[in-house]
Amino acid sequence: MVTLRYAYLLALVFWVGGLLALGGVAAPATFSALTGAHGMAGREMAGLAFGAMLRRFHLAAYVSAAIMIVSLVAIAALGPRPVRFAVRLGIVVAMLALTAYSGLVVSPRIARMQREVGGPVASLPETDPRRATFGRLHGLSTILLGVTAAGGLALLFWEARAHD
Repeated sequence: MVTLRYAYLLALVFWVGGLLALGGVAAPATFSALTGAHGMAGREMAGLAFGAMLRRFHLAAYVSAAIMIVSLVAIAALGPRPVRFAVRLGIVVAMLALTAYSGLVVSPRIARMQREVGGPVASLPETDPRRATFGRLHGLSTILLGVTAAGGLALLFWEARAHD
């Protein structure tokens, strides 16, 4: 049981920590440094770099979700059912669904739009509908990341509180 709980917590901490590191540290630092040094070209490079980080992280998040789901189900099957098992499992599944939508739908649309534009989307005229679409997709991506992180933080708080 301890091994399963450890695997669950390790996957949760990795997922939440990764979300916070990407959204709170990597994205702002990458865009600030590259845009500051190279202007619009730097913004495009930052977008490419962060997109690559996000694609890799999505894969790691899918693995984390699988570990968490398998661990929770195994804990329930091998011993007494964990407190609020269905709620905890539901939060993990919701986090996975949000991450999958971001990684399989939103991020590819953003990447496709960037390829079609052939340069920084920010260099398009403000009246260009592609710029508005990109802004909506970017905003949606940010919201998905934030809601997923909030779900993970709620689970982390729950776990910390349950064993203080």
